[in-house]
Amino acid sequence: MSLYTEWRNLSDNHESQEAEVKFWEDYLKVEASIYNELLNNKQEVVEGVVSELAAKYNASVEYFMGFIDGISESLKEDITLETIEADSTIKLDIDWEKLYYNMVAVEAHWLYNLPGWNEILPEAKRKELQKAYKTSKTVVKEEKVGRNDACPCGSGKKYKKCCGK
Repeated sequence: MSLYTEWRNLSDNHESQEAEVKFWEDYLKVEASIYNELLNNKQEVVEGVVSELAAKYNASVEYFMGFIDGISESLKEDITLETIEADSTIKLDIDWEKLYYNMVAVEAHWLYNLPGWNEILPEAKRKELQKAYKTSKTVVKEEKVGRNDACPCGSGKKYKKCCGK
């Protein structure tokens, strides 16, 4: 069974709602700790054997796999999650702007508000990324063409006599 499958089983299967809440509280603390370490050291590339990296960041290999799963969409190069094992060597080349944007997109305020971001992305850039995300979610209704308006095809006829038939 791959490490990714183990992570999915661990994160998806809980005996009760309380067990699920406890699991996510524990995991999110570990995840925040890993991100805090990366941000404070401005470490753009995380490289090494998964089990050694997990030990370095004080996480179980399953929790570290969860971290890899979470950061995978914010990397400069794609990785195949299903092939990662505890003894696999990985290279995570982080795209900071993409990472920040994705954290805003999933509303992970406990991550995108970490103080380490101040040294990596200027506040103006972080606000710009937040605005870009909000704009991407805004639905803009196009103006409807009225029956008696000029047809948008440019024929000069009324819409009801042209394309609106």
